[in-house]
Amino acid sequence: MIRAIYPGTFDPITVGHLDIVRRACTMFDEIIVAVADSHAKQPMFTLEKRIEMAQAATADRPKVKVIGFESLLVDLSEKLDANIIIRGLRAVSDFEYELQMGYANASLKPNLETIYLMPSLEHAFVSSSIVRTILSFGGKVDHLLAPSTLELIDQYKGG
Repeated sequence: MIRAIYPGTFDPITVGHLDIVRRACTMFDEIIVAVADSHAKQPMFTLEKRIEMAQAATADRPKVKVIGFESLLVDLSEKLDANIIIRGLRAVSDFEYELQMGYANASLKPNLETIYLMPSLEHAFVSSSIVRTILSFGGKVDHLLAPSTLELIDQYKGG
């Protein structure tokens, strides 16, 4: 079984993330969507809510499992017996950061491979930070999120 980890803050999970998940499902037997606690990024949504959104958005994908984590990615990969990391690249600016992270992870665990996937063209501009900005102004984000994610965000606002 080939297991891959798709780590991120997923604050919230977007159609761009789901595009990467969909494509990764054609390549690997199991995809672990690993939602990072990420206190440093000061996420809009709690870890529990981000996990819930990712679970709802990937519920139709039997190969996908969603977990939360607050450790080094290399430690998580050891724990899960997964030596493949999936990362999305939207633009050249993403590449520089992701390349550094990939090398840093490889320096800690030499057999850890990072696979970079580009989102489909129609999702190339979508990022969680764009979604959060639009949400903060009450703007329309239904084209950027899965219906289940939008529904949960609406529930979170109401309660």
